[in-house]
Amino acid sequence: MVGVPEPAISFCRGGFALLSPPTAECLNDRRHFYIQTMSVTHAPARFGALWQQRMDTMREYEVVRDGNVFGAGFSNNVVFSSEYEQAQHQLDVLVEKYRNVPFENVFSGTEIFNECGVCFSLKSRQPLKIPSLDIDRFRSEILNDLTLVHGIGPRTQSRLVSKGFRTLPDLVQHPKFRSYTHEVLKCLYGGNTADIMDLIGCRHAKSHPSVLGTAGLHEPEDYVFLDIETLGLFSRPVILFGVGTIENGYLTVHQYLLRDIDEEQAALMATLGHVSGDHPALVTFNGKSFDVPYLSDRLAYYGMGALTRIPHFDVLHFSRKRWKDQLPSLRLTALETEILGICRDDDIPGQMVPEFYETYLRTGNCGPLVPIIEHNKQDVVSLALLFFHLLGETCGCR
Repeated sequence: MVGVPEPAISFCRGGFALLSPPTAECLNDRRHFYIQTMSVTHAPARFGALWQQRMDTMREYEVVRDGNVFGAGFSNNVVFSSEYEQAQHQLDVLVEKYRNVPFENVFSGTEIFNECGVCFSLKSRQPLKIPSLDIDRFRSEILNDLTLVHGIGPRTQSRLVSKGFRTLPDLVQHPKFRSYTHEVLKCLYGGNTADIMDLIGCRHAKSHPSVLGTAGLHEPEDYVFLDIETLGLFSRPVILFGVGTIENGYLTVHQYLLRDIDEEQAALMATLGHVSGDHPALVTFNGKSFDVPYLSDRLAYYGMGALTRIPHFDVLHFSRKRWKDQLPSLRLTALETEILGICRDDDIPGQMVPEFYETYLRTGNCGPLVPIIEHNKQDVVSLALLFFHLLGETCGCR
């Protein structure tokens, strides 16, 4: 555990910001929560035992019979019995396979040190085909959308077009709508991507293709693909942060792993460092409902401030808009199979990640970490592929 960091840690404009460092009181509270019973017992084993006790009484998923669509329909967090049994068998196999195998013999990574401590970093990369985007066409379509102006619907737009007001710049001359139009054009020409997304989303829908199209206003290097693995659905530590970035046509996946719970704060800071550029754009799958609120909760727990507002593209929303009437499931694993043709081998249900990690903490056996890391890495890769698939459909070159 490192000492209290120096005052004021902040990142560049447009990214997340750490508005204040953790205080000594906050760090003491944290240590009291996790280490109040610390003795000669190995810390990870004690943490694992504590989390096992909690999960035995507070399991956050339900095991349902295969094919029980009715049962699954009443819960957003279910595991089918065949998945559950396979995962339990896989856990037993991993524990036996990696018994007495040192951590460093299994994972090739580096330690990351920052003001908040230390965590373990793994990095991988793969080629990524980025579609060619016709941004001029997208801009033209936006400027032709008179309904972005307050008080104009489809019927009013048709009447205005028939009178020669075909674009938003044309509408600046209209005696009734010119003041509203000035505000819209000010946002389109001078606002940031988040403002433009809000403008389009308020006049249409948050999942409207034009909202996704605003991603084309960013360079590929601006995108930050984020997926986290946690010890539960709320108010529990994040155990693995997966971050994808694009560098020279490659998707680089940075993963920050907690070797024990005490490394969460350092992993948080390392993750937030990826959104400290001039124009970052966050891409998640269900991140508006889960990942970002969860990170905000963990930042608040450590007294690390709040997340600043940046453009956030939640691929789940756009996937619902595109495929809700065509596919029975819109889970990321289902979409990657149906749309991308990707089939995972030896994957574990995301809901069971806490049990695998708790086994690692309790036993010191690093085998259960293997599928967690692979699961998270594939989530980041599939997220990026699905995002570019949808973006290419929306404003790709024709």
